[in-house]
Amino acid sequence: MPRLTLRELAAVHRLEFPFWLNTLCQALWGVCFAATAPADVLTWPALAAVTAAVLLMEAGLVLNTAADLDSDSRHAERSRLSSAAQRLGRRGALRLAVGEAVAGLLLALAVSLHTGHFLVLLSAVGTLAAHVLYNVEPVRLKSRGLAGAVVFACGAVALPCLLTHAALRPDVPAPTALIFTGLTALAAGRVVWWSVPDRDADAAAGQRTTSVRRGAVGALHVACLLLSAGLAVLGWGLWWSGGVVAVAVGATGHAVFTGSAVVLSRRVSAGAPVSSTRLRRTVMPVVLAADLAIVGVALSA
Repeated sequence: MPRLTLRELAAVHRLEFPFWLNTLCQALWGVCFAATAPADVLTWPALAAVTAAVLLMEAGLVLNTAADLDSDSRHAERSRLSSAAQRLGRRGALRLAVGEAVAGLLLALAVSLHTGHFLVLLSAVGTLAAHVLYNVEPVRLKSRGLAGAVVFACGAVALPCLLTHAALRPDVPAPTALIFTGLTALAAGRVVWWSVPDRDADAAAGQRTTSVRRGAVGALHVACLLLSAGLAVLGWGLWWSGGVVAVAVGATGHAVFTGSAVVLSRRVSAGAPVSSTRLRRTVMPVVLAADLAIVGVALSA
């Protein structure tokens, strides 16, 4: 495997701001909702589970980098990522992803054996399986439209949340399950939303994402439906868990993002171009603030 610079290594792991912080939040949500006190998050099973979740998600993102090498090379805003991915190569990316996945699975196994909560290991295996199904042929769910968005969201939110939650408690209360479900639906909506600026490059590479199948406007309409449904379920779970204050703190940022997606769909309908760099710099920080708010709500519950 060729030696990459730190910047190239960050690129193949999709660690641009704010994505790495979003990933950390996704790993923390489960353990924060399971903790009876903030100090519980600092126990070794909790920290090991969070580390395992991050490793498994990052392994999936490296797989995605390798799988998207053709489409990223056709994307004007992916030159840095494409260059780093080409230097690493598909074989090098596979070795890196396997190493991170094995480390994540071993940590999950250690936590399961220590706590007796084997949902940790099952969720870890499920997280890895979701990313493999999303990225790897012959299944390659990314090219199967909405199913791919849902599976990716499960591998990025639902299953990592279950993994880290199970490190502290084996059961998932109904309000917490609703919150995880809402957050997963919101993530699926963002996957569809994020496919819009990639539509031309994906189509040229033969990838049948939702935006390729339905067009930019149709994809944004689907994204808005998923986002609205996820916001409703998240609000329900937060209200059940912590009342009106929890809803106000935990759901406001996601409501703002959902509103921005509606505005974007109208702009795209009017013929406005979409830039992934602009979305990352101007809209994704709103998602980060919303994700951090969920961490705060969980620790204060």
